[in-house]
Amino acid sequence: VQLQASGGGLVQPGASLRLSCAAPGRDFSSLEYTWAWFRQAPEKEREFVAAIRWRDGRRGSYADSVQGRFTISGDNAKSMVYLQMNSLKPEDTAVYYCAVGRSLISSSLRDQRRYAYWGQGTQVTVSS
Repeated sequence: VQLQASGGGLVQPGASLRLSCAAPGRDFSSLEYTWAWFRQAPEKEREFVAAIRWRDGRRGSYADSVQGRFTISGDNAKSMVYLQMNSLKPEDTAVYYCAVGRSLISSSLRDQRRYAYWGQGTQVTVSS
């Protein structure tokens, strides 16, 4: 495991969670790297959630389903990325994975095949 995701848990609808992803022992601070979050719900394929390229500064890209509710941010000097999740819905329930890719172009940010480094995943459950 090269990345470590944390911060998941069980929350009620409407609540917030903040996920973190670290890369202990590795340096992903270069502007060539892209960090992303994907998620996989039970019996569904893994899907893109959000991505941020260090070269783009603080601007992130988001799946339509989370746009306006989730915010991806990071600290490239520390090789860490975060996913602030607000107004959580039951359909956000999934295992969330962080990933790092290198030299990704805008059109490939949502393609999980472009990411070489992955974390072990953290479970997020939204239920009343």
